[in-house]
Amino acid sequence: MKILRDKIYQATKEYLRGQIEKHVANAEVMMSNSVGIGEHSDVVESLEKELEKVAHYSDMLNALQTYLK
Repeated sequence: MKILRDKIYQATKEYLRGQIEKHVANAEVMMSNSVGIGEHSDVVESLEKELEKVAHYSDMLNALQTYLK
């Protein structure tokens, strides 16, 4: 059972890190090239949404590592 638990833990950790990286990349694109975001007229609002997602997944990763290690 420990092997299965470790695999689930590792997969969840990698998923959360991937989500963080995805939303950080989106935020970096918005910060460096707002022209590339045609459907987002309010760049700051869009950036806030990406940062909220980063914070959400970061909190989840922290909880995973703190309480389920």
